[in-house]
Amino acid sequence: MGVKISKTLPKKEIRMEDLSGKILAVDGFNILYQFLTTIKDRETGEPFRNSKGNVTSHLSGLFYRSVNLLHAGIKLVYVFDGERPELKTETVNNRAEKKKEAKVKLEEALAAGDREAILRHSGATMRLTDNMLSEAKKLLDVMGIPWVQAPSEGEAQAAHMAAKGDAYAVMSQDIDTILFGTPRLVQNLSVTGRRKMPGRNIWIDVSPQMIELDKVLSALDVTREQLIIMGMLIGTDYNPDGIKGLGPAKALTLVKEEKTLEKVLLKVEWKFDCDPYKVFDLFINPSVTDDYSIEFTEPDTEKIRTLLVDVHEFSEDRITNSLKKLDDVKKRRQQKSLFSWG
Repeated sequence: MGVKISKTLPKKEIRMEDLSGKILAVDGFNILYQFLTTIKDRETGEPFRNSKGNVTSHLSGLFYRSVNLLHAGIKLVYVFDGERPELKTETVNNRAEKKKEAKVKLEEALAAGDREAILRHSGATMRLTDNMLSEAKKLLDVMGIPWVQAPSEGEAQAAHMAAKGDAYAVMSQDIDTILFGTPRLVQNLSVTGRRKMPGRNIWIDVSPQMIELDKVLSALDVTREQLIIMGMLIGTDYNPDGIKGLGPAKALTLVKEEKTLEKVLLKVEWKFDCDPYKVFDLFINPSVTDDYSIEFTEPDTEKIRTLLVDVHEFSEDRITNSLKKLDDVKKRRQQKSLFSWG
């Protein structure tokens, strides 16, 4: 979900080429869920499946998008969620309720043959399973793309890796990553092009963009700690919907006037079950690990073909064309290594 302050943050448009040669820590759960909810049957809203009924939409997005990014010279390391923080219980319960509501609305839309409503509600009914995540990790392994298992929130771990310099930026649609301290957040690399606004018959152009933490703090004239408080007032994954009546502008004004969380809380009603100081501390001191390695290996084309074509029944022609791109990546790496050695 992320905090609802995106419109207040300065962003700059970038090109994919601007990231060539750089390592991006990818919020794995975020991007897989994105693929799961957007790559689907246009008539039923259902994700694509193989003949055994296993969902393949997330693998399709993961494979083809990763190949394109690798071909553009971008290095990827995926980061996956670990144990969910207790503070996220309310959010998880809210999401479960919304999925139930979306399922009812989807059934009504299917009965009425309303394609717009079908596509609008189908995504909200979907969930990533442990098996989907396991299959995604298998695919990354045979593609030679490293992945890191976070002890808790994947976005916090990815931000930690970027802050250490092990990655140039975090790739995610979730603004929470900025609150966790990533110096740079890259968005829209997996959704570039024209996109229909949810629930509206309006198409917008979407292009890659970067949000830089230091420029955010400078533009808003706040510290990172104050940015976190602002996010808490508007709403985070740990206190959905935020303080009633407080939008980004009012939250920013309040934070700049009161400065600290203690003083801000004297001015608002915190009606959430979670302790605000624990929410604040979760952003400042998240559960992360330094026990990881980022090792890029060569893709195993035969294992990729077996997994995607034989097991998951992807189009062999499309896979073959993508494998040619991976071969180009491999050749460029070899040429670069040879040049460096010489």
